[in-house]
Amino acid sequence: MSLKKSIFLIIIVLLIDQISKIYVKMHFQLQDSIQVFSWFKIFFIENEGMAWGTRISDFVSFVSERSAKTALTIFRIIAIFGIGYWLYDATKKQSSTVLVVAIALIFAGALGNIIDSVFYGVFFNDSYLNVATFLPREGGYDTLLHGKVVDMLYFPLYKGYLPEWLPFYGGQFFTFFEPVFNVADVAISTGFIMLIVFNRKAFPKK
Repeated sequence: MSLKKSIFLIIIVLLIDQISKIYVKMHFQLQDSIQVFSWFKIFFIENEGMAWGTRISDFVSFVSERSAKTALTIFRIIAIFGIGYWLYDATKKQSSTVLVVAIALIFAGALGNIIDSVFYGVFFNDSYLNVATFLPREGGYDTLLHGKVVDMLYFPLYKGYLPEWLPFYGGQFFTFFEPVFNVADVAISTGFIMLIVFNRKAFPKK
């Protein structure tokens, strides 16, 4: 797969990701939802930048949430250059299509969430009890590098109480699938799954 085709794939994923995020941001208040099917909702939440709706504080407790957010955003910006070079090198060496597509998806997903983290705090006002507007006169809800990532895809395939006989979790209320995510998360996860499932094709032995 050529570099031009991989760039085209990245652009398509980015457009779908950003259009869906901007639409939700400018039409929904925080926590608003629309039931599409019994097992699928458009459910608007925001997070500090971790994938699949995870909060930074879930993993880092010894620094402030704001400092951790800044560090995570800077790390992602640095990492995206590494992924970009990996993609360039893979296409230059005419690596397998599986590898190039996987890297392109990971790159597109990472860049999609970086755009939120870097710019959305400046571009939009707060969505709490309010439908956000683009470039509001009073300014955005935060500064550069401190934007929140927009998530909206929610698939509660099962909700109910687990059987009492199950060890540890028996009788507890359980939702599958609980995380709320976005198109960028799907792209990143798909890329990694491709590398794992098609490992031999992605990294053939010479």
